[in-house]
Amino acid sequence: MLVAFPIAMSVCTLGADIFYWWTGDAFWARAALWAIGMAFLMGLLAGLSGTVELLLVPGIRARSASWTHFIIATMLLALLGANWGYRLSGYEEAVLPLGILMSLLGAGFTGFTGWHGGKLVFDYQLGTSSSGN
Repeated sequence: MLVAFPIAMSVCTLGADIFYWWTGDAFWARAALWAIGMAFLMGLLAGLSGTVELLLVPGIRARSASWTHFIIATMLLALLGANWGYRLSGYEEAVLPLGILMSLLGAGFTGFTGWHGGKLVFDYQLGTSSSGN
């Protein structure tokens, strides 16, 4: 449940950056600063939860897709943190060109990480309970 917020805020950051580029309105640069900050902070919570699960549940550790997901998610968190940190000193100046590029890369990493997380849930049935036929 924790991953929904970092995913949404990562994509919202890219959207706000694009709107700032299009309109030049400082509101969008400020919105991107808040969105990337929340993506990073909520991503830390989701990452902590996922790390505990990875280390404590043997069935998860046995899957190579779990480790791939863990490594990509860690890289995504580093990118989100760098993007947020870069914007803290001047959020309007930070959007173009580096901020929007980091947001685009972050959105791509979010999709790639989500694909691997979905693979764990849908292909390996990790984190689900089946009480059916």
